[in-house]
Amino acid sequence: MNENTGQIDALRVDERLIHGQIAMVWSRALNLDGIVVANDEAAGNELQQKALKMAVPNGIKVIIKTMDGAIRLLKDKRAATMHLLVLVRTVGDALILSQQLDNIQYVNIGNVGKSVTGEKKTLTKFVMLTDEELNNLKALVDVYPETAFQNLPSDTKELASRYV
Repeated sequence: MNENTGQIDALRVDERLIHGQIAMVWSRALNLDGIVVANDEAAGNELQQKALKMAVPNGIKVIIKTMDGAIRLLKDKRAATMHLLVLVRTVGDALILSQQLDNIQYVNIGNVGKSVTGEKKTLTKFVMLTDEELNNLKALVDVYPETAFQNLPSDTKELASRYV
């Protein structure tokens, strides 16, 4: 892993990226300065960027980057003084970030799989994963054993290791 100076308060897998729960509930619970969306598709879609930014309360900075751009940003020492939530759409993307960054305090699997078609296994009410994503989850738990399912901050954390 690479040496980083700051902390990422949470890395969350949520296929919706920014929405009401993120903007209002998670941002308050984590006392965020900023939200980083790490998603190649969103980074290339100006309309989606505007929609995502509109969902966030004033005072919270939103940065939307490609996966590679987010990794570079999160390794920058200027990010070290900020309370950040990093959002990705897939467990695979969370795995990529977790392998590149060693300053993540909490890996949260929030809401994923509802928009995915094909065979998938329902792990919780909010998490349904394909075989590929289940394999990614196993690898993610190897990197961050405390990876947990938690839809809202008020919900009990369920360790993902129970499911893999």
